[in-house]
Amino acid sequence: MNQPTQEQQQNESLTEPTTEDVAANPPADSDALQQEIADLKDQLLRAQADVQNMRRRCEEDVQKARKFGIESFAESMLAVVDSLEAGLSIQNATQEQLREGSETTLRQLLSALERNKVVVVAPEQGEKFDPNRHQAIAAQPAPAGVDIPPNSVVATLQKGYLIADRVLRPAMVMVTPS
Repeated sequence: MNQPTQEQQQNESLTEPTTEDVAANPPADSDALQQEIADLKDQLLRAQADVQNMRRRCEEDVQKARKFGIESFAESMLAVVDSLEAGLSIQNATQEQLREGSETTLRQLLSALERNKVVVVAPEQGEKFDPNRHQAIAAQPAPAGVDIPPNSVVATLQKGYLIADRVLRPAMVMVTPS
């Protein structure tokens, strides 16, 4: 019933070509498009290879950091070991020499810990109790004649240690009752 007019037939011939049309009559710049597709595929493969290489290098770096991360700390401990060995090698050391050697070795150890960001936590009497850095062992009233506020440190029984603001060991303290 509805026959397309000649004008409609001409307009249909101006529409987008179908897949069959393109396959039968490829456009003139088909070679250029094929070359561009090949170039893009090559770029994609190279980018994927770069990402894989970067991922592998990062994994290797993490493994090396885990393996050798303690190296600087171990190096700083060597001086302490040397001092201890030297002190033990002296056969007839006096008590004064032993004390002096022990104090020197302790200073070396504390210096090595400090270089590796290990900080001593030694709260003073009267300092407010900090549950994040202190461990209360017992409650004890303040000594006679000393005014210490409630929930404050009376005495430090054992020093604590931090590494980069993370508690390695809390200081063990006695606190005033709250």
